[in-house]
Amino acid sequence: MREDVRILLVGEPKVGKTSLIMSLVSEEFPEEVPARAEEITIPADVTPERIPTHIIDYSASEQTDDELQDEINRANVVCVVYDVNKESTIKKIQSKWIPLVNGRTEKGNRIPVILVGNKSDLQGASSMETILPIMNQFMEIETCVECSAKNLKNISELFFYAQKAVLHPTAPLYNPEDKQLKPSCVQALTRIFNISDLDNDEILNDTEMNFFQKYCFKNPLSAQALEDVKTVVWKNMSDGIQDDGLTLSGFLFLNMLFIQRGRHETTWTVLRKFGYDDTLELTDDYLHPPFTAYLDVHRCIEYFGYLGYTTIMEQESQTAAITVTRSKKLDLEKGQTQRNVFLCKVIGLKGTGKTAFLQAFLGRSLKMQSEMGRDVSDFTINTVQVNSQDKYLIVSKTSDEGLISKQQ
Repeated sequence: MREDVRILLVGEPKVGKTSLIMSLVSEEFPEEVPARAEEITIPADVTPERIPTHIIDYSASEQTDDELQDEINRANVVCVVYDVNKESTIKKIQSKWIPLVNGRTEKGNRIPVILVGNKSDLQGASSMETILPIMNQFMEIETCVECSAKNLKNISELFFYAQKAVLHPTAPLYNPEDKQLKPSCVQALTRIFNISDLDNDEILNDTEMNFFQKYCFKNPLSAQALEDVKTVVWKNMSDGIQDDGLTLSGFLFLNMLFIQRGRHETTWTVLRKFGYDDTLELTDDYLHPPFTAYLDVHRCIEYFGYLGYTTIMEQESQTAAITVTRSKKLDLEKGQTQRNVFLCKVIGLKGTGKTAFLQAFLGRSLKMQSEMGRDVSDFTINTVQVNSQDKYLIVSKTSDEGLISKQQ
């Protein structure tokens, strides 16, 4: 999740950019409007998403083209403001402002854009009929909001949608041209479905759907709500429901439906709960909680994370699967240990029989070893009896004494 959101307002002179900002802050229409408003920072505790939000104004009379471009480069989302009563300001969206904002960026990295139709208190009809073709032309446009700085209509909604475009972006999830989920989103949601399918029958039954619902959103669904969800899927996808449960196809359809209806935050809540960042990669914090242990513990915890250990076992972190014992120094001082796992290094030059020794520890004869070939691990593990208790002994080989640390 981002630490803050930076919103830039651009548009032709006199469309009301500064008035929108001042009306939001003061909750009343300003009697005197400066050429440009100072940067406004809205604290996290008064924003819906609990994220600090910076709002930046633009004035052609006070800023150069280079300064404008610098602000565009720093922005997380750009609001292009137009006057709903002046067609010339609407035409500038296509001919000037969208190319200026995203003309130099690659298709997949475009800055999200919110269209803002101001001065709706002065118009008789909506400008949406004119705006819709523009929205269809430029896929980076998230939405359009008609508002009025004078009567405060949709002012807070405007900045909420701008914040939402940054925190719950469409681009990583959905291709509006094909009207399909992107492959990386399908891959992430498929992993989530498989983790939630606790009995591995490729169907989410009511118990599994409620387990998923509680894990992601804290509250279970009522029996009627579950039936309503399945009905929506069944009416739209013949293979979305099977044996009164939700299939993977149905699960993917539901998330696509959320996105198409503008409820991106629902899918993003699910993705982030299962460890994904804004690029749909598993975060390092999710895969690698703070931990120290033998061998490649980071890889082990990655496997736990990918396989959904925290979800299935209802734990805060993968580290709950690991027992951390006291230091070896204390064990030596007390003459006893809490450890169940021990590591032993086998030292010797090449050809002295280290591999045979490791394989013999697993009960494999020389004949068995010869049939196995040379593709064997440098580590073996087996149980040993210590004071009538089973302990695990990891045995590894090395041909260099310098590889052994003082601790081992």
